[in-house]
Amino acid sequence: MTNDQIIEDFIAFNANGLYCKYGDFYLDPQLPVKSAVITHAHADHAISGNTNVYATPATLAFMQLRYAKSTGKVLNKINYNEAFNLGGVQITFISAGHILGSTQVLMEYKGVKYLYTGDYKLQPDATCEPIEWVNADVLITESTFADPAIIHPDPVEEIKKLNNIKSNILLGAYGLGKSQRLIQLINQYAPQKKVLVHHRIMAINAIYERFGIKLGPHQIYGRKLMKVQDEFVYIVPPFTFDSYFRAIGVKRLFASGWKNLQVNNEDTLFISDHVDWNDILEAVKQVQPTQIWTLHGNGAHLIKHFNNNIFVKILN
Repeated sequence: MTNDQIIEDFIAFNANGLYCKYGDFYLDPQLPVKSAVITHAHADHAISGNTNVYATPATLAFMQLRYAKSTGKVLNKINYNEAFNLGGVQITFISAGHILGSTQVLMEYKGVKYLYTGDYKLQPDATCEPIEWVNADVLITESTFADPAIIHPDPVEEIKKLNNIKSNILLGAYGLGKSQRLIQLINQYAPQKKVLVHHRIMAINAIYERFGIKLGPHQIYGRKLMKVQDEFVYIVPPFTFDSYFRAIGVKRLFASGWKNLQVNNEDTLFISDHVDWNDILEAVKQVQPTQIWTLHGNGAHLIKHFNNNIFVKILN
């Protein structure tokens, strides 16, 4: 594949989001559009109100829980490795390993393969499908943490920190993806802990169970339970965590891979669902692209690292 065959504006940002004019569809649009290809169900990637929605069955289930009838007019359930066509562009979903149902989007057009990663993760995670690799001419990667200084620690070691805390714990985490990963990790690596879950997270857990994901023992939160010191871990979404800032008799922790959300090492479980610097380099090794296009972050470090051995373009 030569660079001459790669269409430089195959995808580009406009007012509605990331658009492929050659197939007339959007990837994770930011405003409602006619045709939306959704990589995963986090709200910053999956909005309501699109006309035609193309997503994995799990992603659509999460969107329907959140948006009900506003999920979209026509919902197209697409399984992994099942090709479909939009406007002459052949599209195949490839597992992304980010959360349950997350997908990369392989787009083939005029003999060129473009792989849009969406959000993806290489770390093992028992609560979602593992990442799969395919070769592509253009790797379009998120670059949220594309910095050599950012290397994510081992999530198992982070979870094991809980074993040293004997008081009840209030654990803040995003409701979809992170919370389920935490429940599973706590049950496996801190099994003496008793997991309590906010009611909004329980509804998401039910979908995980429906798709065959076993999270391990947990129960819905009850106020009376937390009045007893019995190594409870109460997992709550961020808005609830913030409102409990005066909670007494509990250790407050927040689980995140974002440095700006972390108060200090003692109050944080550093568990990320995104790729770090080494993961992105591994993705390049696996995909073997001729070009790398970056978005959702800073691609400057990748430009410097590859030093024209691979052409790197910043989309955003």
